Amino acid sequence: MLLTSDAKGVFPIAPTPFLDDGAIDTASIDRMMDFYVGCGSTGVTVLGQLGEASKLEHAESLDVASRVIARAGKLPVVVGVSAPGFAAMRALTRDVMDRGAAGVMIAPPNTLRTDDQIVGYYRQAVEAIGADVPFVLQDYPLTFSVQMTPGVIRRIVQELPSCVMLKHEDWPGLEKISTLRGFEADGSMRHISILCGNNGLFLDYEMERGADGANTGYAFPDMLCDVVRLSQEGQREAAHDLFDAHLPLLRYEQQPGAGLAVRKYVLKRRGILASAAQRKPSAPLTEKARLEVEHLLARLARFDARAGRLVP
Repeated sequence: MLLTSDAKGVFPIAPTPFLDDGAIDTASIDRMMDFYVGCGSTGVTVLGQLGEASKLEHAESLDVASRVIARAGKLPVVVGVSAPGFAAMRALTRDVMDRGAAGVMIAPPNTLRTDDQIVGYYRQAVEAIGADVPFVLQDYPLTFSVQMTPGVIRRIVQELPSCVMLKHEDWPGLEKISTLRGFEADGSMRHISILCGNNGLFLDYEMERGADGANTGYAFPDMLCDVVRLSQEGQREAAHDLFDAHLPLLRYEQQPGAGLAVRKYVLKRRGILASAAQRKPSAPLTEKARLEVEHLLARLARFDARAGRLVP
């Protein structure tokens, strides 16, 4: 069940659940995966940036990925394997692929500046992990400080057949999607899947520009599934209405530094996680911020009943 360039829908970015003492919460992993499967997800990504992957030891990363894969059923699982060096990337890639992962996601190191450096890095990454492993190209300049133009993405896609998906997180990035789809239309680039991250802040119009879906960790992935489905069905206004209702919480959850705390808090309130704990170093939710999140949930519940079905 390897990842292909035809992937569509919603691949939620899974947080790593922890107990209050910092231990990995396996029961919450199972509950979270059952929720993802049940709400219409078409795949899942684990050990992404907001999965606190850098706080895990190799054995823990492998345990988390293995449990997600085992619980995912028929859903393809993409595992984030970004690392400072290729040895660690290769080791985790081999281990998770042996356990049934569909592919891996690779983010660029923040030292890359030129197009040749970017292409060269991904060429070496493929040499390290193997050309038979499908990979997702993560384009998130706001976090990684690496600017990937449509032209350099085309070079990577054309040179490296194992690149099957772009995780598009540029902002502003709507024109980039249009340009890439234009490359496909004129035959200068083969087709790849484009799933969008950045907490889905522009998902409504990204779908209209040619994106295939979402690959992000918003605490209401079921809403993302609905927006993608409505967009694919041509129900434009219904998709925008639902998206607009969630936009204030989306925006709040996407705050740098505080976003993961908000996301885990909401997932706990939804009964998916047993604890909102993060591993240290962490930025816990303040009481003032918690009350603001509760206010946002109450307002959202006026339009979407899912925001009102919460646990204490």
